[in-house]
Amino acid sequence: MSLSVDLNADMGESFGPWVMGDDAALLRVVTSANIACGFHGGDPDVMARTMAWAVENDVGIGAHPGFADLQGFGRRRMRLSADELAHLVTYQLGAAQAMARAAGGHVRHLKLHGALSNMASEDEAMARACYEAALRVDPEIIVMVLAGTAQERAVRTLGCRWAGEIFADRAYNDDATLVDRSLPGAVIHDAEEAGARMVRMVKAGAILTEGGVRIPARIDTICLHGDTPEAVAIARSVRSALEAAGVTVARFDGAR
Repeated sequence: MSLSVDLNADMGESFGPWVMGDDAALLRVVTSANIACGFHGGDPDVMARTMAWAVENDVGIGAHPGFADLQGFGRRRMRLSADELAHLVTYQLGAAQAMARAAGGHVRHLKLHGALSNMASEDEAMARACYEAALRVDPEIIVMVLAGTAQERAVRTLGCRWAGEIFADRAYNDDATLVDRSLPGAVIHDAEEAGARMVRMVKAGAILTEGGVRIPARIDTICLHGDTPEAVAIARSVRSALEAAGVTVARFDGAR
């Protein structure tokens, strides 16, 4: 049986004159793009430009909602009620849909950003509040989840379309959550290392943690963060390594 995996990147996170990453270059390598919706990063002009590039490169478009925390880039934890979470996601998804439509594309998936995602990976009720909000807007949207976490438990319970995600540039704890960015080794900067570890995980069908634990996982897509200086090199390395290992790199379907 041949293996196939999607390659996605978080992007559209520049703001006004402050440039974050090389989205144009990334969009020539990845197959899916998670585009910021203006709360943790991005603005209407950045969204429009990034959406247009995604359409031009036939890259799948995803909404990437985060906490309303521009200064902290959405990576600071916030406590919101279930209703506030739902409205946060609904508002940002709606903006993404409008901008994608204006660029001649459409939003096919949703992925939570930063602290919002990390918290939802630990709290199934929080994940459900976010995902139910998105599904009320579009019942067929594909929810991208951190494989093996509370996010996956939430989508399995909801019975919606989903894609399991692993990270090329982040280290893993033994419970499949990501190592906190403040800790040494949490972010992987070596492009060759990133490529090799993704081949190992995809071939194993499992998350391989820093502690040596093997966590079986449905791996539909691999993520890298567009804001890291090595993002384009990592994207190229991961794609090259996967294809050399006989793995097809293509958009995910989002099965239930």
